[in-house]
Amino acid sequence: MPTPLPRAKVKKNQTWNAESVFASPSQFDAEVKSVLDALPSIQKYKGHLGNSVDTFIEAMSAMDALEQRATKVRVYATMSSSVDANDEQGAAMNGKAMSALAQVGAAASYVEPELLSVGEAKLRQWIQSDARMKVYEHFINDLFRKQAHVRSAEVEELMGMLRDPFGTVRNTAGLLANADFKFKPAKNSKGKKVELTQSAFDAILNTADRKARQSAWENYNDKYLESKNTLASNLTASIKANVFNMKARKFNSALEATLFNGNVPVEMFHNLLNIFKKNLPLWHKYWKIRRKALGVKTLNPYDVWAPLTTKTHKVPFDKAVDWICDGLAPMGEEYVRVMRKGCLEDRWVDWSPNAGKRQGAFSTRVPSDTHPFIMMSYTDDVGSMSTLAHELGHSMHAYYASRAQPMVYYTYPSIISETASNFNQAMTRAHLLKTNQNKYFQTALLEEAMDNFHRYFFIMPTLARFELETHQRVEKGQPLTADSMIELMADLFSEGYGNEMNLDRQRVGITWGTFTTHLYIDFYSFQYAIGISAANAIAKRILDGVPNAAQDHINFLKAGSSKSPMDVYRVAGIDMTTTQPIEDAFSVLEEYVDRLGALTGK
Repeated sequence: MPTPLPRAKVKKNQTWNAESVFASPSQFDAEVKSVLDALPSIQKYKGHLGNSVDTFIEAMSAMDALEQRATKVRVYATMSSSVDANDEQGAAMNGKAMSALAQVGAAASYVEPELLSVGEAKLRQWIQSDARMKVYEHFINDLFRKQAHVRSAEVEELMGMLRDPFGTVRNTAGLLANADFKFKPAKNSKGKKVELTQSAFDAILNTADRKARQSAWENYNDKYLESKNTLASNLTASIKANVFNMKARKFNSALEATLFNGNVPVEMFHNLLNIFKKNLPLWHKYWKIRRKALGVKTLNPYDVWAPLTTKTHKVPFDKAVDWICDGLAPMGEEYVRVMRKGCLEDRWVDWSPNAGKRQGAFSTRVPSDTHPFIMMSYTDDVGSMSTLAHELGHSMHAYYASRAQPMVYYTYPSIISETASNFNQAMTRAHLLKTNQNKYFQTALLEEAMDNFHRYFFIMPTLARFELETHQRVEKGQPLTADSMIELMADLFSEGYGNEMNLDRQRVGITWGTFTTHLYIDFYSFQYAIGISAANAIAKRILDGVPNAAQDHINFLKAGSSKSPMDVYRVAGIDMTTTQPIEDAFSVLEEYVDRLGALTGK
């Protein structure tokens, strides 16, 4: 593994175009001040929303404009802090942006309780009599759906103000892991040191050198174990914040509160976990195939990402863009053109690994006056290509939704978001499996597919089970400790691994500590599995030649949150209120497992 570059040494064409958002940090600071100075422009409508349609439209337009500006501020601040955790200016900007967003939210918090007091009858009469109100019909429908859980204007303002301090625990987890943690170097099979950083960790786990994988995995998890009590206290604070919100809004459970807010049936959560547990033997089968293909007596967690062949397939960034665009060709010329230009000309992607860069990858949700941005560490392999395809799916979702919807609808719910990303991967994978029949390349593609399903159909449902249990314990007033959470996590992984994996209970058990983003967004993890299920169902429609299937998917992307999540899925031509798409996705997984077993002769 090469030593990660200092951030200052990364080539400009490998960085995202931050200057297209704000030309400089000073311009950012000026905009933050301007946003805060503009708060009276939305507060002046307080107590007047029911005066007339004109007043309501003016107020909503003013809030839309201010939220766009605050979102742009947040995007820019995220860019600096994500690519260099040691950038103190970036950390400061992140804090300013979070505070500004919270203040905008607090300033607009009167809207829902005031509209409830205006009354459903009057608002529906406005919708019938004025065409300008039609766009707000779903917003008003959803507001009255949530009526029993909306509090007074005073309480709602307080809840809005709490967003900032409650959000601090997530920021703390990220700073601890990405800025403060310095990992002991790994050692390869020749005894040479390999620098271990957040951005290099995944790449080391994907190498054929088992000694390097083992020492990297052990050193990485040991660092989290050193801070297990701090991490446990921090995560517990986040869970308690969720339980506080549950009680303040008069729900029966934190799960119900979260899913009700997103208009997601609670049954979907439990159905997923039941189907997952039913299919655990399929994962046991995969571990056995992998163990035999690697030729090891005992499989260890650090072997999950090991390559199954000695043949390597170098995929430079430009080649990955070509293959992804070829795979998404059925989506039409505009979709492919926007995506290609974003990667190769407009610098959507910050893709070079560098020291201080946070682990993983993400794509920003953006207002319509800028474009999406992707952070990742690209390492010239099939896995990196897959990650790029995934994040470009998020980016195209943000691109279409932000340009088709007002701000009130552009931030599509999390249950929807993982569909567009996994769809891009499914389409790219299907194209390459069909067009490149080389046995070793097919093996590499199927390994990538299994890595993806492992994350979304194994890790994420396991985290969801962990989330449910820890939230229920807090709801009952039971304590959470680092050791109790480690034991719970180890037990859950033990079920998933069966008898095919050596279980290092401490290092596997601290897995919850390593997820410094997902577990701080309450009950987000299970939605990844819903997303990959829906994505494969949509891809199948397009690949099977269903008429207008591609346009259905683009309409799905454009819909944002202008309909309920289940209705947005219907726009794409699928019904996610049934368990069939989840069952079908496990059938896809089974096909991949069997094909991989045949290719490896195991």
